[in-house]
Amino acid sequence: MVDLTLTKMRIRAGVWEGVLTADTDKPFQPEIEVLHLETPVAGVTVKLAPDMQRTWHLRVPIPVEVLSDGVQTFLIRDKRNGARLQSFALITGAVLEDDIRAEIDLLRAELDMLKKAFRRHCLETAD
Repeated sequence: MVDLTLTKMRIRAGVWEGVLTADTDKPFQPEIEVLHLETPVAGVTVKLAPDMQRTWHLRVPIPVEVLSDGVQTFLIRDKRNGARLQSFALITGAVLEDDIRAEIDLLRAELDMLKKAFRRHCLETAD
């Protein structure tokens, strides 16, 4: 299994950007998926960084249609094994002091991911 590390760089012009590195000496092409409310985000790009081995630039366009009042959480994960690499949340609307909704939203998304993995594990080992 290849260990992936994703480092956030910035959000600019509605695009989340990060740098992905792989801990492997073998040829490898990452498969990344980004989810918002369990729905894949379209337009995610993973491009090999020029002059750098095992490093890619990841770009996630933030869909305008998901922006609404409240907290919107995005999960970035390895599509091969479902491992969470990174997440980010956007808060829009009225400013909320001491708001923990972003953290709760993230915990819900991670719990849903764990439930799916547990169910899949139970089905695979139910012999």
